[in-house]
Amino acid sequence: MGADPRFFPARGPLSLAAIAEAAGARLSGDGTREFVDVAPLPLAGPAEIAFHEGRRNTAALRETRAGAVLVAPSAEADVPAGCIALVCDAPQLAFARIAALFHPRPAPVPGIHPTAWVAPDARIGEGTEIGAFAFVGAAAEVGPGCILGPHASIGAGCVLGPGSVLHAHASMAHCIAGARIVLHQGARIGNEGFGFVTTPMGEHVTVPQIGRVILGDGVEVGANSCVDRGAGGDTVLGPGTRLDNLVQIGHNVKTGRGCVIVAQVGIAGSTELEDYVVVAAQAGLTGHIKVGAKSRIGAQSGVMNDVPPGTDIVGSPAWPARETLKAFAWLRRQVAAKGNDRTGGTP
Repeated sequence: MGADPRFFPARGPLSLAAIAEAAGARLSGDGTREFVDVAPLPLAGPAEIAFHEGRRNTAALRETRAGAVLVAPSAEADVPAGCIALVCDAPQLAFARIAALFHPRPAPVPGIHPTAWVAPDARIGEGTEIGAFAFVGAAAEVGPGCILGPHASIGAGCVLGPGSVLHAHASMAHCIAGARIVLHQGARIGNEGFGFVTTPMGEHVTVPQIGRVILGDGVEVGANSCVDRGAGGDTVLGPGTRLDNLVQIGHNVKTGRGCVIVAQVGIAGSTELEDYVVVAAQAGLTGHIKVGAKSRIGAQSGVMNDVPPGTDIVGSPAWPARETLKAFAWLRRQVAAKGNDRTGGTP
């Protein structure tokens, strides 16, 4: 069973030859045969394409009713009779490309909804769609081919590059954004950072936050995530960086290229992530530290110090993964030994 056509109408049918070409897969079978959609391996039918990766899914592969399956060479023998094997090195990546064939991102429907408000001096690129109750502030620039969903907001002076999408209720202020930006529902870019000084009497005096947010090309920000503007200087998300839902980025944080920051992560001010860092869910990073390129931070880690490039860390406080696992193993042995002592056994 493919996608619900009420929400995701498929572009098909597409020929098997076109599908194999897009996937970079070796084709065995009738290239003129047509398929109507993609679907998960256990749910796919004879007119749909699925993919297989991982030994745990081998049983599902052997039982699938899919008309064709993307598989690695090592799994080709497990494809059932009547199902066409599309052999490739990275089946999940190939599936993503095929799914995009059947379900390309919606193209903008050029025009401005009558309920939207666009400042007279705002510059709107050709072919851009501005939805109901959207707002574009004074002197803002919106590139060609963008989509602003219902209640989306672009603040005064902001720049949004071509081919970008702001989904419903997403907002950006004090922001210069590149091309192909995606802000999902409720994302907030350019909020006032959490900056204040406390007096001896306990009063919190706000420090004006006078920096910007810079979003590189291809940045995506998940639903209800927040990226604070710089206190002085800029908060920067490097090209291709992706934030999941409910992520908090503090003022003056900088990420390199292609960083991935998963749900409920909080990164405090002025911390720097170099290229291709991955931060797993619910991790917290203190301010003014540097995380080296291609490092990986495990879920719920508490990161308080610099992380060398290429390091995997876990735990709170976070240590290199191997050290943390050894420490937990030692702790388990100590607990087991104490338990044996209380029951009269031997450690």
